[in-house]
Amino acid sequence: METVTYWTEVDSPVGRLLLTAAPTGELTSLSVPGQKGGRTVLDGWRRDAGPFREATGQLAAYFAGERTEFRLALRAVGTPFREKVWAALDDVPYGATVSYGEIAARIGATRPAVRAVGGAIGANPLLIVRPCHRVIGADGSLTGYAGGLERKVRLLTHEGVLRP
Repeated sequence: METVTYWTEVDSPVGRLLLTAAPTGELTSLSVPGQKGGRTVLDGWRRDAGPFREATGQLAAYFAGERTEFRLALRAVGTPFREKVWAALDDVPYGATVSYGEIAARIGATRPAVRAVGGAIGANPLLIVRPCHRVIGADGSLTGYAGGLERKVRLLTHEGVLRP
């Protein structure tokens, strides 16, 4: 049985966002233009803004400074390790940052697993709503972001972590 993927696009301060959802309404991805590993619309996908009303409303409130956390049904499919890392991202609060090593510690990964944690964070299919932009280097440096470092800076500035 073939599963339908719904999609829509939303304008935002960090560019046009591509959102996809499962038929059950769970958000399956949020990509930005030029994103490393980002999604692109495929034949057979169904454009329909209906399944995204809640997500688009919460994103608009986030960018307006009226929302600090997302409460959406998410379905990101990955290896059990990646899913564990992604779940840890959900616990990083608005206006805060953590290091890759801290995420590794939170999931009980060993020190050598920090690279794998970084790979899982880089493969996060739900940018912004699953806040991988809040993960920084142990020395405080703004290391990689699949959406581009400029967007990471804009998101962290928006959240008050960085000064404009």
